[in-house]
Amino acid sequence: MSQNDIVLRVDNVEAGYTPGVPILRGANIEVRSGEIVTVLGPNGAGKSTLIKAIAGLVPIFGGKVSLLDKDITGRPPHTLVREGLAYVPQVNNVFHRLTVEENLEMGAFTRKSGIARRLEETYALFPDLARLRKHPAGKLSGGQRQMVAFGRALMVEPRLLMLDEPSAGLSPKLVGMVFDNVKQVRDTGVTILMVEQNAKAGLLISDRGYVLAEGKEQLEDRADALLKNPEVGELYLGSKGGLL
Repeated sequence: MSQNDIVLRVDNVEAGYTPGVPILRGANIEVRSGEIVTVLGPNGAGKSTLIKAIAGLVPIFGGKVSLLDKDITGRPPHTLVREGLAYVPQVNNVFHRLTVEENLEMGAFTRKSGIARRLEETYALFPDLARLRKHPAGKLSGGQRQMVAFGRALMVEPRLLMLDEPSAGLSPKLVGMVFDNVKQVRDTGVTILMVEQNAKAGLLISDRGYVLAEGKEQLEDRADALLKNPEVGELYLGSKGGLL
């Protein structure tokens, strides 16, 4: 694998909300071009801290984050959009009073041209949003709001899309719909890093996964191998038979 295949590299990162009290304690991950990579782990493992630290939302005390071989450690979030990074938070990820179309246009704030073209490409990817373009985002279902959040992030044509718990609070039916959307986005050429509590559903659409515990990665493997790994099954299901 060449260096150019690595979209994101996290090297020995320590990060947290309070100086001297790290939540991440030397985390290391890589995301390669065209992959869906899912980060798993128990509550308090540091999953959301990891993705927020990469996005510039949590202070990094040590280590390095590289995007497309450029050092982005500790960069302010608004500057990372221009570098090709998009982030969809777990909650409060749409503007409720704005229409679907206005939400998408807000995602294009760094673009100087091509907004109309990108809107139509996004509607082609998510036909429901085209139908609902004049509806207030706050009146949509949970799954539809996630589509809006994905679509808004894609308006800048990112190289890497990071998703924080995209299935949180959704019914099983909507979880399936959202993960279908994730695969569709990847198929357009966008590399995806996802933090997900629903280990089985996340791994089923992923290429590789990492298991975090106590602030650093404990396991890394192909997604199909992690699904069968008894350590992962015991962590999530209390069984030694894996997740399948």
